Amino acid sequence: MRPVSGASTQGRRGRRGLAVIAGALVLSLAACGGGGDSDSGSGNGKGKGKGGEQGGQSTAVVSIAPKSGATGVDTSGALKVGVAQGKLTEVTVTDEKGAKVEGAITGGGTSWTPSTHLAAATKYSVHAVAKDSEGREAAEDAGFTTLTPKNTFVGSFTPEDGSTVGVGMPFSIRFTRGITSPDAVEKAIRIKTEPAVDVEGHWFGNDRLDFRPEKYWKAGTKVTVDLDLDGVEGRDGVYGEQRKTVKFTIGRNQVSVVDAEKHTMKVTQDGKVVKTVPVTTGKPGYDTWNGQMVMSEKLTVTRMNGETVGYGGEYDIKDVPHAIRLTTSGTFIHGNYWGGDVFGNSNASHGCVGLRDVRGGYDSGVPAAWFFNHSMVGDVVVVKNSHDRTVAPDNGLNGWNMSWADWKK
Repeated sequence: MRPVSGASTQGRRGRRGLAVIAGALVLSLAACGGGGDSDSGSGNGKGKGKGGEQGGQSTAVVSIAPKSGATGVDTSGALKVGVAQGKLTEVTVTDEKGAKVEGAITGGGTSWTPSTHLAAATKYSVHAVAKDSEGREAAEDAGFTTLTPKNTFVGSFTPEDGSTVGVGMPFSIRFTRGITSPDAVEKAIRIKTEPAVDVEGHWFGNDRLDFRPEKYWKAGTKVTVDLDLDGVEGRDGVYGEQRKTVKFTIGRNQVSVVDAEKHTMKVTQDGKVVKTVPVTTGKPGYDTWNGQMVMSEKLTVTRMNGETVGYGGEYDIKDVPHAIRLTTSGTFIHGNYWGGDVFGNSNASHGCVGLRDVRGGYDSGVPAAWFFNHSMVGDVVVVKNSHDRTVAPDNGLNGWNMSWADWKK
């Protein structure tokens, strides 16, 4: 009967179809299984991913503090990146201008911290990558904004950017607020020199920080100062707002030695005496300071009034020529047109070092004019054999009167 015959035919075709499918299945299994000596991961269900890394989800868990979207974040101590069950391989932190924040992976790869503070009122982006023990990567991204300070401080500094100064010139910065976190502020001021020399900072009180090498600068030294004070918490709730690079160059070496007993000054350049000048220094009771004094200001003409330095109305000279400041308290080396024959013979001043000059300072041939024209800010004047004590290191730019060991304390 046809129906029976038709059923029998369909059954034979079905068995042949099953045989074909079974054969294909065997081939498929053989292709997946690989050879018996293969190291392709048989038995663990994990294939190789891109770059030879193991497939599957990484067990490393990356954490970023502060949380993404946070605002008002502190500029120091708040940013931290860590990982559990893995090791960090990459951490990139940038501000909105693309500038990178330097930092280091520590703890055997378990953490990252910045090597410096963050700037205030700035948006930062963080990208961190870690690998687990199987080499599988996990990544995390975050963004946050640092605080906008209500109270700030800045520093006024000397010498000026682009200037050429004498070998005694420190880099001195005075802050508008007293600093109670000096280490944080000092760390944010980085000084590089060419040729390289060790430069150390010293605090005078809580508002002034000076930097100098152990000995006078070498002539021709190029100095670069990076002021990275933006975001530094100098005292509770008071943050720096400066970010500036200052460059200056050390000129020829000029050191002048005043002998108060002999009433002379020997001017040396690069170690050689180029001129000996007759001088007058402080008379008894008004003796000139001893010690090393750095020129901090040059004035072609200035007024000197005894009342400004505690000497009452003893003198008021409105046109002192060729005046160079040596101390904050009012010691100058300057021209003197009223002293008669005291130069080289006696000490007659109120504490300054006087050189012969003419009224109006018009004569370039007199000793005061010559010395003024051959001097620059940062040159050194050393006074010896006076009957007064050594000048205080913070009275002007005169930190050279401290030993190197005391300077570094």
